[in-house]
Amino acid sequence: MNRSTFPTSQLIHLAWPVLVAQLAWMANAVIDTAMAGRLSAIDLASVGIAASIMATVLMSLISVLLALPPIIAHLYGAGRGADVGREIHQSVWISLVLALVAILLLRFPGPIISISQLQPIVETKVRAYLAASAWGVPGVFALRIFFGLSIGIGRPRPVMFFNLLSLALKIPLNAVFMYGLLGAPEMGGPGCAVATAVDAWLMAALAWGWCLRHPDYMQFQLRRRFAAPDRKAIVEFLKLGAPIGLTFIADVTAFTFMALFIARLGPVVSGAHQIAANLAALAFMIPLSLGNATAVLAGQAIGAGQRERARHICWDAIRLGMAIAIVLSAIFWFGAPHIAALYTTDPGVQKVAIPLIMLAALYHLGDALQAVAVNALRGYKKSVVPMLVYVILLWGLGLGGGFLLGLTDTFGPARGAPGFWIAAIASLWLVAGLVAIYLNAVSRAKSALT
Repeated sequence: MNRSTFPTSQLIHLAWPVLVAQLAWMANAVIDTAMAGRLSAIDLASVGIAASIMATVLMSLISVLLALPPIIAHLYGAGRGADVGREIHQSVWISLVLALVAILLLRFPGPIISISQLQPIVETKVRAYLAASAWGVPGVFALRIFFGLSIGIGRPRPVMFFNLLSLALKIPLNAVFMYGLLGAPEMGGPGCAVATAVDAWLMAALAWGWCLRHPDYMQFQLRRRFAAPDRKAIVEFLKLGAPIGLTFIADVTAFTFMALFIARLGPVVSGAHQIAANLAALAFMIPLSLGNATAVLAGQAIGAGQRERARHICWDAIRLGMAIAIVLSAIFWFGAPHIAALYTTDPGVQKVAIPLIMLAALYHLGDALQAVAVNALRGYKKSVVPMLVYVILLWGLGLGGGFLLGLTDTFGPARGAPGFWIAAIASLWLVAGLVAIYLNAVSRAKSALT
């Protein structure tokens, strides 16, 4: 197949609304970090720790739904629009169970919090943040199903719109609940979570209200009688979704537990780490958006029987993603002092954050490659091998190595937060290389069947 039949511009056309949507979603965390940093180092540290726990719990469970876009893409590419609605109904049943588990974990976070050995004042704020976050869980899951449907059929612009609307509401909602405006109680850092919960419910109601009335979604028969749980359909969904969820758990928990261990070093170091982590997560949205677009376009091509086209899609996306990652990493490396100053006015936090931001620049190079490659594999409905790679390397080499380098004298004097980042970089680069090799093998084998 001639590569000109799939220009990179087509990938960009689908990816950029996803990118804007992801950046808007991530900007909520940036806003929380910046507004908490203006209150105190205690609020900054508590929001960072609580947000890490919340992300671990919520996103690890909701990541099972990342199976939805490639499943929808395969059905849509094969012209089976009527089956899309049934798949959405089954995803709702799965979400109800996952949401209940998330709520329970956020309401009773004691075992997770105990890892950090937090100061009492920080722990109080962390618990309040997590309790407030639990109220928004159903709204978040409802939104994720809508996003999965829209992205799976190649319509990311509604996702972009609702994420931008959510972002527009975040600052005023934060101000109300954090600073006690309009008669609301002054909650400080935990007010971020209340604002996020209110925002999630509003967006879920608006998104589904729009979707159920839009003519482009009528072909999926979403308003017909709600399908009862289908054991076979749910098992098929979980065959793809459960390994994706475990992969995400390995990725997120390695990053989250790094934050929890670093919290032992005090609020200043924890706050500095939160800045670097927040920056790395923000940068991650770019390759993630490319990866999402790649999974959808590759899935649609495979569903239509165009396997060689799917292979070209994947490698065009990787080349584009790495080019952007190199530019971003250079900006982080050389602009670290200025970036730290944007996040906080505390000189002590800035001093610790600068070298961590430079390490985050190196981290992003591996993060970009793995993000595009692993999502491309999901377009092929391949998720088990990546799961094994992530679990072994990110938990073993990454988190385990970080603990040894950062908090013990096993390999010389304890390096503190930089030790965790060094181990994370090594593990992620290795993960990225192995996943890319596996993608090459899978896509080549599929192309040979054409």
